[in-house]
Amino acid sequence: MTAAVAIFDPRMTLARPDLAEQALEGLVHAEAYRAVRPMHCAVPFVALRAEADAASEQIDELIYGEAFDMLDARGELVWGRARRDGVVGWIPASALSTGAPAPTHRIASPSAALPLNALIVERAVGVKEDDLTPVGRFESDPLAVAERLLGVPHSPGARSSVATDGSGLIQQALYACGLPGPRHSDQQAELGVAVERSQALRGDLVVWPAPAGNHAWTGHSAFMLDQGHVLHATGHHGAVVVEAFGEADARYRAGGFSAPVFRRLQA
Repeated sequence: MTAAVAIFDPRMTLARPDLAEQALEGLVHAEAYRAVRPMHCAVPFVALRAEADAASEQIDELIYGEAFDMLDARGELVWGRARRDGVVGWIPASALSTGAPAPTHRIASPSAALPLNALIVERAVGVKEDDLTPVGRFESDPLAVAERLLGVPHSPGARSSVATDGSGLIQQALYACGLPGPRHSDQQAELGVAVERSQALRGDLVVWPAPAGNHAWTGHSAFMLDQGHVLHATGHHGAVVVEAFGEADARYRAGGFSAPVFRRLQA
């Protein structure tokens, strides 16, 4: 009888041929295994990059207070996993502080001194009482959260109220409502339940799967605003905007994206 082999998403697996986290010993092959070192983000936000090169592609972002499980260091950069959304990559060591303390509050305002959904242990400089909400208290409408981010600049790999990409906008709106917020569009296309285009309602997700290629992004995610419009962060317009669904659909399909899928977060 052949044993089943576990399949791990390389984007979320803290393993390389030469090194893997200790928890993966016996599950993935590596030359060495090591325990992670808990750290947390000590700056408003910092790019998480694919390679140990400050000029390499940004694949994610770490936001103030979020934990980072560090496994390796190379020069001024460290390699590990962003614990909140699971993405593995490299960030500057100077952006981190030791330990991963449990937060007591979350930034609830997109106009605060720190980004929306930043995690607070002790009162941060410049943050007002009205900007905070206790951890465990959430909003109820992800689309309403996203609407407050209209006009925020689009930036590939970003995921904050300062700048964001398409899947980052969806992720942050879901986090604010206490819902699972996977980082990638292909993962977001598995949330909730499938609905037909004719049944799509305000607040449903729409995801255009990306064409095959050597790139980190796997599609484009948006919220349905109504039957005829989407709200999304798009490089075409350079910001979070409201756009006619037909115009967005035609542009993504012309760019090689597949037909969109529609998902209802709460059946």
